[in-house]
Amino acid sequence: MSDENQEAPADRYRAPALDKGLDILEVLADQARGLTRAEIVKAMGLSPSQIYRMLERLVARGYVTRIEGGDRYALTMRLYLLATRHPPLRRLVAQAQPLMDDFARDLRQSCHLVVPEQGTGIVVAQASPTGHWEFRARIGGQVGLFTTGSGLALLAFQKPERILQTLGLWGVSSAERQLRAVAAHLATVREQGARVEPSGQLVGVTDLSVPVFGPGDEAIAVLTCAYIEHPEVQRDESREHALAALKRLSAELSGPDAAI
Repeated sequence: MSDENQEAPADRYRAPALDKGLDILEVLADQARGLTRAEIVKAMGLSPSQIYRMLERLVARGYVTRIEGGDRYALTMRLYLLATRHPPLRRLVAQAQPLMDDFARDLRQSCHLVVPEQGTGIVVAQASPTGHWEFRARIGGQVGLFTTGSGLALLAFQKPERILQTLGLWGVSSAERQLRAVAAHLATVREQGARVEPSGQLVGVTDLSVPVFGPGDEAIAVLTCAYIEHPEVQRDESREHALAALKRLSAELSGPDAAI
C-alpha cells in the first residue's frame, strides 16, 4: 500500500493556507484582550512571514480587528453572526427565548439552552431573572458532554443502540470508555425523564436539566436551570415547582416540528 493511501483522512486533502487562517482564529478565540502579532507567532510556533499575509486577510475580511492603536489583534463578532444565521438554530432560539424569559421571571431562576456541536455542548440561549442578582451562562460557552448536567442530559436522551454513531456526528470519536463510565447514570436519567444533581462546577447549585426532543424522539437540545435556593422558600417544594415548569417549557419546544 502506498504512503498516500496510508494517510489519515484529516491529512489527505491538506490546505496549508486555510489551516493557518483557522489556527489564527482558534488562538485568538481564547484571548479576551487579543494578542500582538509577536504573541500570535509564538503561540503558533511559526515565523512572522508565515502568518503576516493570512492575518492581514482576516482583518480585511472582517474576522479580525486591530485594537489598542493597531498593536493587538482580536476577533470580531463576524464568526458569531455567521453561526447564528443557521436557520434551524435561529428558529429554535427564537422560539425558546420568550419562553425562557417567562420561566426566569416567574421562577426567579436563570436557565440556558444547550445544543451539541463539535464534540461539546454550546450555550445558544440564556435567560436571567429580573432581580438584582443572577447566575448567567455565557452564550457561546462550551460545556463538556461527559462532565456537566447539560452534556450528560444530552447523552442520556439519545437512543442507546446508536449513541456511538450520534457522537461521531457530533465530532466525538472513541467514546466507548467514557460511555461505560456513565452508563448507569444515563439510564437513571432516562428513567426519571430529567437530570437533577448537584452542580459539578458550583457549590450550592442544583442542575435541573430536561431534554428538548426532535422528530426522532432524541434530544436535539437541553434546557438547564442552575437552581439556586431562596432562603424564604421551602427548598423541595420550590425545586420541584421549577423542574415542572422547565418540563412544560421543554414540551412546548419538542415534537415533530422542532427546529434543528
